[in-house]
Amino acid sequence: MNCLILASSSPYRRMLLERLRMPFDIVSPEIDETPAAHEAPEETALRLAMEKARKVGRDYPDALIIGCDQVAVLDGLQIGKPRNFDNAFGQLKAMRGRTVIFHSALCLYNSSNDRMQSGIVPCEVTFRRYTDDQIRRYLELDEPYNCAGSAKSEGLGIVLVSSMKGEDPNALIGLPLIALIDMLKNEGVEII
Repeated sequence: MNCLILASSSPYRRMLLERLRMPFDIVSPEIDETPAAHEAPEETALRLAMEKARKVGRDYPDALIIGCDQVAVLDGLQIGKPRNFDNAFGQLKAMRGRTVIFHSALCLYNSSNDRMQSGIVPCEVTFRRYTDDQIRRYLELDEPYNCAGSAKSEGLGIVLVSSMKGEDPNALIGLPLIALIDMLKNEGVEII
């Protein structure tokens, strides 16, 4: 098997991939994550996932590289990583009592033969009608400034969620494992 690389600095994606009990390396790709003009949210997520994998592939010519990205959407507008308290507060306030679609993009790039498999796994998340004080407490406790939509469902953010609908619960955390297993199988990699 080629070397398996996760092209991500996300500790959450690392923890998800560890569940498959396969050896892998982590390489953090540094790319510009700004959405392109007139780009649909799912197109942004897919483009960024592929760019991350290809960038890492330049330095690892015989590897299977996992690229991921996630874009949240509310009222047709992309919701990115908040980066700070004020932005996160605004995002969570806007999402209160609403449904947000999280587009989780995944690609598996075989750098030895330039083969790219890719796809999008959406997840609809409906948020509770929480108060401004609950938002403040959550942000102080969880500090979710590096995740799209400001709510980490794998942490205390689950308290803000009333329901989820999607094909793979792992997709919301950022790595659709069900789709990844199929992609790895297409490359001749069996997990068990």
